[in-house]
Amino acid sequence: MLLVLDAGNTNTTVGVFDGPDLVRHWRLMSERHTADELGIYLLNLLATAKIPADAIDGAVLASVVPPLDAALIEGLDRYLGVSCLKVTASLDLGITIGYGTPQEVGADRLVDAVAGVARWGSPLIIVDFGTAITLNVIDEGDVYLGGAIAPGLMTSMEALFGRTAKLPKIGLEAPSSVIGRTTIESIQAGILFGNAGLVDSLVRRIWKELGRKTTVIATGGLASVVASHSETIEAVDPWLTLEGLRLIHERNGACPT
Repeated sequence: MLLVLDAGNTNTTVGVFDGPDLVRHWRLMSERHTADELGIYLLNLLATAKIPADAIDGAVLASVVPPLDAALIEGLDRYLGVSCLKVTASLDLGITIGYGTPQEVGADRLVDAVAGVARWGSPLIIVDFGTAITLNVIDEGDVYLGGAIAPGLMTSMEALFGRTAKLPKIGLEAPSSVIGRTTIESIQAGILFGNAGLVDSLVRRIWKELGRKTTVIATGGLASVVASHSETIEAVDPWLTLEGLRLIHERNGACPT
């Protein structure tokens, strides 16, 4: 079985694959821990899922938080006895990176592209709703071009509440109208409909630059919240990144990075 980890600025997503099947997944807070703490944490997660630790025979990590990497990799080795493949632009990804400086592309963006192309082909736009909203553009011939990055929903909300003493904190639920009749409804309309509009505007601008329309898919923890209000997003796959990690491990095995 394969353990996959996507370490983001806010959340770390962990999954277990049995062959091509994602059998368990967890979304955790990204926090700095020692290798021992992380190793015990992972053992406990596996135990709750009734997955024997010795059933894990491989691991792969995509990370945009370098301070977490060494402890995660050491914890996997010490407590699960597996070497961990770390995703970088130098691996065999099965796609071409057309970015100006390939090493600057976030590992999560590359992993999304790998999984997106495998499932939907290219050209393709992948919208990832995380700490940031990233739009990743893959052109014909499976060429990763780059994209756009905007503040994520929770990031925007935290900035708003941090600067305004009188605004109440709210849940991310769509109001019945874009014309909010209460302060809460007004904030919900601005955040949800506003971000859906942001994505649609960027997608249309990308289409114009490419000279054609593409398939548009969404992933990330908040993808389903926004996608239903978008005019361009066609499908949501919340675990796309985990599938990309599996595919990259399949192509590269446990080679050193």
